[in-house]
Amino acid sequence: MKQFLTERRLNKISKVIRARQHSLYVLLENIHDPHNVSAIYRTCDAVGIPKVGLLYTSEEFPKISKVSSASARKWVDTEKFATVDECYSALRTEGFKVYATMLDETAKSVYEIDLTGKIVILMGNEHRGVSEEAAEKADEKIYIPMRGMIQSLNVSVAAAVTLFEAQRQRSEKGMYNKSELTEEKIENIIDQWADK
Repeated sequence: MKQFLTERRLNKISKVIRARQHSLYVLLENIHDPHNVSAIYRTCDAVGIPKVGLLYTSEEFPKISKVSSASARKWVDTEKFATVDECYSALRTEGFKVYATMLDETAKSVYEIDLTGKIVILMGNEHRGVSEEAAEKADEKIYIPMRGMIQSLNVSVAAAVTLFEAQRQRSEKGMYNKSELTEEKIENIIDQWADK
């Protein structure tokens, strides 16, 4: 299928794949509104995150369309989990640390913590936030400093703020300039994307 792509399109696909940050992972826990989930996928694509985890223990898995060419869901893979233990075990086996986003006395500002390691950013439900179990078992708690009376943002906005800070830190370290993948893996993904 690659032979039917224009050179410009093929170059864009190759550039995007090479910049993907496989050491940065987003985990969504029981996020109810599929529009919020879709918006987070769009942000993930924008900052180069290749995969999103869906941890749904009390809500139904969201129905997200893959049909629209504008949908970031088309370019970002999904992994589903039914329990916190299953999820954390799988991610930690791959070497990830879990950073739960929440207001907590022990939480650290997203602007004062290193977001360039192999990390998971966990975003919680719109009303309940991150579950107690997921928070307790996380490696770190992080928050976005705010100056107003209201101390929370829409979950998709909070994800964008956090992920663009991660992108800023990673850009400063030149992490988008060198792929985390082998050339063989890059070529395999290019072939997959050429069919989309």
